[in-house]
Amino acid sequence: MAVSAAGPADVRTAPERVAGTLRDELLDGAHPVGTRFREEELAERFDVGRHTIRSGLRLLVERGLVVHERHRGAIVAPLSKQRIDEIFDYRKVLELGALRMALDAKADFGPALAEVERLEALAERSPGPLWREVTKAHGAIHRAIVQAAGNQHLVESYHRCEDEIRLLLTFVRPDFDAARLATVHRDLIAKLQSGGNTALDALTEDIDGMGRAALLAALRRAEASARLLGH
Repeated sequence: MAVSAAGPADVRTAPERVAGTLRDELLDGAHPVGTRFREEELAERFDVGRHTIRSGLRLLVERGLVVHERHRGAIVAPLSKQRIDEIFDYRKVLELGALRMALDAKADFGPALAEVERLEALAERSPGPLWREVTKAHGAIHRAIVQAAGNQHLVESYHRCEDEIRLLLTFVRPDFDAARLATVHRDLIAKLQSGGNTALDALTEDIDGMGRAALLAALRRAEASARLLGH
């Protein structure tokens, strides 16, 4: 079935529209790891040519949401310790560096707190939010922390990895919900406002003790499940 045409306000190209729809689905966890995106099936679904599909998939590869494998094409990459460590080591360098700059400048973390309040509002919504809405709100909190450094290059660096972080968070969906994330991050912002080592230790714990640890636990569960199934 073809996706309905976008309205006149949508000025994206056809590949961007394809990538945007698939991105939303990926960030909601709709495509399990190992899923192969077949060009012919997507061309029929979106009622576009395979060249458009190929261009759209390249956009997803650039955002770290899928990988391109020789003879297989675009697939949803499996979770691995190397992948987790690479993205979370990157986050630590980027976010802690930005936080140090923000603390030295006595920056205001009010914008980050405002993003926490938006996450709290999502948590109270009925029916509950889509998972991609939750990870978008979570990402906005951390982007606001990076923005507090006042360095646009750091913000752009965070933006480049933001979608991949959100995709990884689909693996910990059973362990978190909007309410828990809101509580954790309200506490985090309070500690950032305290400054000094309290702030640096709190952000380190959020990245390593919460995010990285939860993903490594999800990886262990997936590996144990695969062993039980004989894979």
